[in-house]
Amino acid sequence: MTGGPLVDESTSFGARVAGHLRDDVVVWLTTVSPSGTPTPSVVWFFWDGDRQVVMYSRQTSRVRNIAGNPRVSLNFAGDGVGGDVVVITGEARVDPSAPRADEVPGYLAKYGSRIGGGLDLTPGAFAARYHVAIRIELTRVRGH
Repeated sequence: MTGGPLVDESTSFGARVAGHLRDDVVVWLTTVSPSGTPTPSVVWFFWDGDRQVVMYSRQTSRVRNIAGNPRVSLNFAGDGVGGDVVVITGEARVDPSAPRADEVPGYLAKYGSRIGGGLDLTPGAFAARYHVAIRIELTRVRGH
């Protein structure tokens, strides 16, 4: 990547984008199936503060879709009436060298209570179940 940060937090829009990336619990990840069908799914994610997002998955069609076509988009929920729209595109890949979900302090800080409370799993059991790390290199942000 060239240039400065993808998300310019000195602007109003960039600050909103960064807020979504830091604070939103879920994002819509859209992959593309082998037949060319866009396939959205709601996922948990962790932003590195720059140009990468990591998420953890089971071995699912989204993982197969990424292997066949790494181009993905991330969409936040917006305000329900057409405002606060943020769409981020990127290139995704399975990252077998990434740490497990239970070894990423920021991920555990964001989702630890949901792992233990909502899913009734220990962080280790969660990491074993959602063992496929997907790293997304963010390439473009748009919205209003």
